[in-house]
Amino acid sequence: MHVPKTPTAEINAETFESALRKALEPQEYDESRWLYVPPYYTEYRYILGTIGKNPLICVGINPSTAEPNNLDNTLKSVERIAHGNGYDSFIMFNVYAQRATNPDDMESNENAFLHEQNMRAFEYVLKNAESPSVWAAWGTIIDKRGYLSKCMREMTEIAEACGAKWYKAGKCSKAGHPHHPLYLKKDSILEDFDIKSYISSLEK
Repeated sequence: MHVPKTPTAEINAETFESALRKALEPQEYDESRWLYVPPYYTEYRYILGTIGKNPLICVGINPSTAEPNNLDNTLKSVERIAHGNGYDSFIMFNVYAQRATNPDDMESNENAFLHEQNMRAFEYVLKNAESPSVWAAWGTIIDKRGYLSKCMREMTEIAEACGAKWYKAGKCSKAGHPHHPLYLKKDSILEDFDIKSYISSLEK
């Protein structure tokens, strides 16, 4: 379990660029296989995934405890489904970068700096994929905080500018939220996801 110790504004989070530079240096884990930004366990995480030419970029709400060589059950499911759908790697990204195993423990107010750096990380991931494929996989958790839908709208604008294509796996909720990865069948097939219609529904 990861329970936030303090609001992220009080921890002097690194910029994405600074954290990325450190992540590309030699690490205790195999940095030629893993992309982990920042490359140490802390109260936030921008990126966790494996390195390849054709990654599946999975988008959840916020990170929990996963690290290189120590994936949680959600990330194990993400990796299986990515490989099962023909991708050579996966990237786990999140709408908000604060670690919290229980989404109810996320901070009540958005840290604008952390969000800005997280969006820089998202743009980096998209621009480093040959044909960016984004898997919408956040479930109903997006309703937990009001700022999450705002962050999501900004992400869709960045994704559109980078020519990304959106997918879902499994059935959407009654409210139209895309299925969370954890309880999906291991042979789940990705299907097109209409992100523009979804974002419009959040604004109603």
